[in-house]
Amino acid sequence: MARVEVDGGDVVVRLGLREGLAARRRQVRVPVSALRGVRVERSWWRVLRGRPGSGRWSPGRCSGVRDRPAGEDFVAVKAESAVLCLELAGGAAFSRVAVSVDDPERAEREVRAAMASGKAGSRSRGK
Repeated sequence: MARVEVDGGDVVVRLGLREGLAARRRQVRVPVSALRGVRVERSWWRVLRGRPGSGRWSPGRCSGVRDRPAGEDFVAVKAESAVLCLELAGGAAFSRVAVSVDDPERAEREVRAAMASGKAGSRSRGK
């Protein structure tokens, strides 16, 4: 399962081995300044927008990039799990990053704290 960390001025999503292989990347790094919002979605399938792009799309497990007319979303989600959703401003690499994590509420609190303080230079973990 993915881990979310606040590292300096970035939110870093570190993917597990299986998700990383499917998505063809080990991490996604997003500047805190690019975040417009963060929330926890209880229904994993609700975060899937647009058409499947690069990655792996199998029933109950989706990892990779989804193509939309307004940009791309990055997802690494598993069925029966809550999902941390990071909504990003225009100009960011993705419109949304949505990942299944062990404790999405904790990760949400840490990302919100980083957004509120314009965090630069500290490090916290949301697993």
